Amino acid sequence: MFTNLSEDSIGWLHTLARRLRDIVLSAIVVFCSLTGLCYGAVAPAWPTSAEAVDLPLEEAPTAEEIAAVVSSRFHIGLHDALGIGHAVLTAARRYTISPLLLLAVIAVESSFDRFAISVVGAKGLMQVLPSQHRDRVLRTSDLTDPRTNVHIGSAILRDYIRASGGDLEGALCRYSGGAKGYARRVADRLSMMKTAFGL
Repeated sequence: MFTNLSEDSIGWLHTLARRLRDIVLSAIVVFCSLTGLCYGAVAPAWPTSAEAVDLPLEEAPTAEEIAAVVSSRFHIGLHDALGIGHAVLTAARRYTISPLLLLAVIAVESSFDRFAISVVGAKGLMQVLPSQHRDRVLRTSDLTDPRTNVHIGSAILRDYIRASGGDLEGALCRYSGGAKGYARRVADRLSMMKTAFGL
């Protein structure tokens, strides 16, 4: 039936098929979002300020509890997960940021892969971009170390929270470089962390 079609005609049919597929997929996503069928469609209410996610350190999970959750949910070895737990709690104390917020940011940024590298060169757990933070990053190889990466990433996030007057969504927008939907993804992970720790 299609044996008499030219290469241009076949190319046009392939382009048409791809466009129709994209339209159908977009329609499905819109439908699912409107009906609440998509992951994250019914997202938790987002706290408007950094104080809203503060967790008194005495109520914070221990490094061992963090390790258990990170290991089971993100398939990270228990030893590495324990190092991440200690790094998060140390940074949370130092920069007065909720450890759950730090865990949520790490989950979104790297899924707890300390060797993660983005297409723009951001590295490690909190995806620190060395070219943008030369004043904080001495050696880029250090960014695979959980303590160093979480320390630097937490300092950056704390500075953005202060610069935005405590507006957490604005701070997260700056942290992500303006990525669309980033704050919502962090809110989803924050909710997951609260549930995982029974908070």
